[in-house]
Amino acid sequence: MSLSLLPISSSSSSSFHSTKITKNTLFSSFPPSSSSISFTRLHSLSFCHCFTPEQQNRAAHFEQHDGASSDDDDEEEEQETNLLGLADGSSLLPEKWDVLGLGQAMVDFSGVVDDDFLENLELEKGTRKVVNHEERGRVLRAMDGCSYKAAAGGSLSNTLVALARLGNKPIGGPPLNIALVGSVGSDPLGSFYRAKLRRANVNFLSEPIKDGTTGTVIVLTTPDAHRTMLSYQGTSSTINYDLSLAKIVSNTKILVVEGYLFELPDTIKTIKKACEQACRSGSLVAITASDVSCIERHYDEFWEIVGNYADIIFANSDEARALCDFSSEESPAAAARYLSHLVPLVSVTDGIKGSYIGVKGEAVYVSPSPCVPVDTCGAGDAYASGVLYGLLRGMSDLRAMGGLAARIAATVVRQQGTRLRVQDAVKLAESFAVHISSSSSSSSGNLQSDIGSDHISSL
Repeated sequence: MSLSLLPISSSSSSSFHSTKITKNTLFSSFPPSSSSISFTRLHSLSFCHCFTPEQQNRAAHFEQHDGASSDDDDEEEEQETNLLGLADGSSLLPEKWDVLGLGQAMVDFSGVVDDDFLENLELEKGTRKVVNHEERGRVLRAMDGCSYKAAAGGSLSNTLVALARLGNKPIGGPPLNIALVGSVGSDPLGSFYRAKLRRANVNFLSEPIKDGTTGTVIVLTTPDAHRTMLSYQGTSSTINYDLSLAKIVSNTKILVVEGYLFELPDTIKTIKKACEQACRSGSLVAITASDVSCIERHYDEFWEIVGNYADIIFANSDEARALCDFSSEESPAAAARYLSHLVPLVSVTDGIKGSYIGVKGEAVYVSPSPCVPVDTCGAGDAYASGVLYGLLRGMSDLRAMGGLAARIAATVVRQQGTRLRVQDAVKLAESFAVHISSSSSSSSGNLQSDIGSDHISSL
């Protein structure tokens, strides 16, 4: 597969319009990995063991009330149904998916707390920590009586919901068909998760795991916009590969694999098989780096997948340095350049400093979109949705594609919550339509024009 982009020039970013990167040639030097994979299994524990009676009652009503935990959520979902013309459970599945996500299906509990709350629970602000059910219960009990809400979360689902909302109306192209494969339990939170994604027009294609436990993430945001995340995985990282998943992957334009899934060796086997199937079918493979500590724990596994199958990498500056095994003194631009020798298209975000899109040893700098941050949670997820949207809409100008992604990220950052809102998505898609048309028509070598079964641009 090949990616049609502009010739590389060290003096001008406008030259990124016709270079073709052939994946078969690029990756031919990577020998099959001989690293062995050990097998472990998370111990599943009952969802209700860690909750107070009040919280259990609230969870039991998620499915009945479709889970909306605030008036704002109810209004948002009603807007989505009206604007996108969604029918309850009556839509037919498409023959081909534009994007299929393979990711963690997690229910988010999010709330605003002060620094004292974190100190009392001995939580380090701004970190992400995997917790067991006792630790999760301790934090949720401390939150009892506080204002917090539940949402169908997970890093990749944030990206897919934003992409679905951007692409649900025929603006700049046909409506996009988006789906997610993951694991939820046969508990109330699992039903809540599926219903929420359906309302956001993201098809959740996996059946619930009998007696499984749906994973949760507690997102604690302080007034300075830093978030502390506590992840209880449950069965959310265990995804099995079967003929059904193979068929879905075969009928997908872009397969996006969430990096958090590398936490379980069993699921790494599924990731490898899904990526192999995607490559055989001519689909693109995108990997989200997700978390520095996850990369460090599973470095060899990451590079087995990235080196052999990835067409696109999404990472922030710290994650990119971790993938490169760079020190903290190295710049995100250097990491983007290094990774782009190994992966055709690299996206590296650097917070308020901007971002970089790397191709063939060069990094295009993208200025940040101005905003006053309210909640930085979900910024990278939103940025990834912009890159995917640009690819699917045929954009060829990398700087313009990055600018589009930066605007989406800024829109999410200046609100409370991780999801791109429906009204914002519609306005953004309308404003992007002119730029997408201009970008697509200005180059004879855009990402959709050179369609072929062995091309990365075969979308």
